[in-house]
Amino acid sequence: MEHKEQLKKSKVIKIDSIKSWEHHISHATNQNYPVVVHFTAFWCVPSIVMNPFFQELASTYQNVLFLTLDVDEVKEIASKLEIKAMPTFLLLSGGAPVDKIVGANPDEIRKRIDEFIHSTPTYKSV
Repeated sequence: MEHKEQLKKSKVIKIDSIKSWEHHISHATNQNYPVVVHFTAFWCVPSIVMNPFFQELASTYQNVLFLTLDVDEVKEIASKLEIKAMPTFLLLSGGAPVDKIVGANPDEIRKRIDEFIHSTPTYKSV
């Protein structure tokens, strides 16, 4: 129940371990929630600048799971998904990547997330 509340409020969840990643991706997949992940690094100014924008997106799209992951904290996930630059935004459906946006371009990110979410068959806008 608590997890559903988190999704309903749609706040950004920080991923700090492989276990945390697997838990959230598995739950989103089981619930048919689209997932948007912001790959960041504490030393990357463009990533840090994107944080408020990403928070805004999380409050805009109610039935989407928004995750943030510091590539230096969870290197295995970043490596597995071939994240080579920050910020990178990864869009996942059914646990599988469907789109990747590299760089701090709010207009492009918003456009691609909007297209992705509205092309997701199970997405229900609020």
